[in-house]
Amino acid sequence: MKKTIALLIVTCLILTGCAGTEKPVSETSIVQEAAIRIGMSFDSFVIERWQRDRDVFVSTAKEYGATVNVQSANGDVEKQKEQIEYFIDSGMDVIVIICIDSGSLSEVVSDARKAGIKVIAYDRLLNDSNVDLYISFDNAMVGRMMGEALWGAMERPGGNVVMLGGSLKDNNVPLLEDGFLEVCNEKGMNVSGRMHADNWKAEIASEYVYNNEDIVEGANGIMCGNDTIAGAVIPVLAEMRLAGNIGVVGQDADLEACQRIVEGTQLMTVYKPVEKLAKRAASCAIALARGEKLEAEDVKIINDGSFDVPYIAMEPISVTKDNMNEVIIGSGFHLKEDVYLNVPELMP
Repeated sequence: MKKTIALLIVTCLILTGCAGTEKPVSETSIVQEAAIRIGMSFDSFVIERWQRDRDVFVSTAKEYGATVNVQSANGDVEKQKEQIEYFIDSGMDVIVIICIDSGSLSEVVSDARKAGIKVIAYDRLLNDSNVDLYISFDNAMVGRMMGEALWGAMERPGGNVVMLGGSLKDNNVPLLEDGFLEVCNEKGMNVSGRMHADNWKAEIASEYVYNNEDIVEGANGIMCGNDTIAGAVIPVLAEMRLAGNIGVVGQDADLEACQRIVEGTQLMTVYKPVEKLAKRAASCAIALARGEKLEAEDVKIINDGSFDVPYIAMEPISVTKDNMNEVIIGSGFHLKEDVYLNVPELMP
C-alpha cells in the first residue's frame, strides 16, 4: 500500500512538473510527440534518390516523436489516390505526397483538407490543390545548370543538343526545361531533338537514341531528365562509339552517375541535398500538425494554377569531376571508394 501511495505521489509530481512547460516549438527544435501521425505516399522507388528521401524523412520525424506510414504507388495514379484516401480514413495529421501526376490529385487533396489534414507536396507541385506547403528544389535552376554545363564543354559556341526529358505529368519537368531552354537561347545552342519519357521510363529514352542515330550523332550534348535516363542512354552511346564524346548531363547525383562522371562518360549531374530537403519537410510537417505557421524567411509563394501556396525552394549544386570530391564525397553523400569503384587508379 505504501508503495502504491508513493508511486501515485511521484506520478502526480511528474504531471505537475510537466504542466505549463509546453512552449511553441520552432521547426528546428525536437519535442517528443507521439500523437502526430504522418502518411507519406511515394510515386515509386524506381528512382534511386526516393529511398534516401524516405529514410531521412522517417528518421527525422521519429526524432520528433511522430510516426510515418510510408506507401508506394508504383507509378499507378489510381493506387496513389487510394493510399491518400486510406490516410484520410486513418485520421492522419499530415499527408506528404510525392505525386505521379501533378494534375490528378486535386479532388482527393481537397477531401484531406476538408478532414482537417495538412497536405505537403514534396518535390513535385500538386496543381490546383491548395496544399499547405510545396517544398522542392529550384527546378529552373537545375535546368540552367544542365545547359551551362553542356555549353561550357563545347569546343566552340553554339552546337546541337538533344533533350531527353522526364514525364510531363511531373510539374517539375516543364520548369526544368524552361531553365534549360533559357540557356540554349542565351548561348545559341540549337535543340535538334526532343522527347519525354512517360512515367519516367528510362527505356523510352534509350529507344529514342537507337531510333534517331543521325540526330544523336550530330549533337554536341544530351540533356537527360535525370540520372536514371542518362544511365539508359550512355550504354547506347557506347555501342555507337560516342560515349564520352557527347556531353551527357542529368540530375540527382545517383551513385552510378557519379561513377560515370569520374569515368568520363557523363559530364555532370545536379546534386540536390535530399537530406536537407527531407529534414526540412519533416520539421515543417510537425509544425503544421501543431498548427504553427511557417514563417521562415525562405518561405515564398507559388501559384499552383488556381491557388497561391507556400513554397520552399532548396538550392541545387552542379557536380562535375572537378568538384566531385568536395561536394559528393566531402558531404558523405557517397563514399569515395564507391564513386571510384571502377577507376581506383583515379582515386585521390
